[in-house]
Amino acid sequence: MKYFFSNWRELTIYQRFESLIALVLRLTVSLIILAGLYRLITAVVSGLVFGALNPLEPEVFHTIFGDILTVLIALEFNHTLNYLAAREQSVIQTKIVLLISILALARKLIVLDLNKTSSNQLLGLAAVTLSLGITYWLMRERDDRLLPLRAQRKTEEASPDTKP
Repeated sequence: MKYFFSNWRELTIYQRFESLIALVLRLTVSLIILAGLYRLITAVVSGLVFGALNPLEPEVFHTIFGDILTVLIALEFNHTLNYLAAREQSVIQTKIVLLISILALARKLIVLDLNKTSSNQLLGLAAVTLSLGITYWLMRERDDRLLPLRAQRKTEEASPDTKP
């Protein structure tokens, strides 16, 4: 937030527009996170107090952990929007989007009722899981190879040129 207002005059019109949109999105997602957390806490506490909630039942377990993962996904998404609002990154990195997608897929797999899921749906989820995993692995491998090159380039730029 500090960076957002301190560098406002230096930003172009489009950068200001992008920062404002990211800020509004952060506020919106924050409200969703608070509402989801409130709903989760009230459901768990009231269910445990009144004995209507048995966390050992698979359906209840799936519902509770699905709600927890939903809040976590929203938190991660909000954290990503923070980079945009603060102008630390000009675009959302693809790896972050992939990680959020993998987290959302993990949530789907946790809440999935295998008795009501067709084999085609399971095959589709398996294909998506494999695709996201391979894509993330390839991007990480690329970054692992590029990181030493970037560090070497920064070192060369920082060191004074000793050649005549």
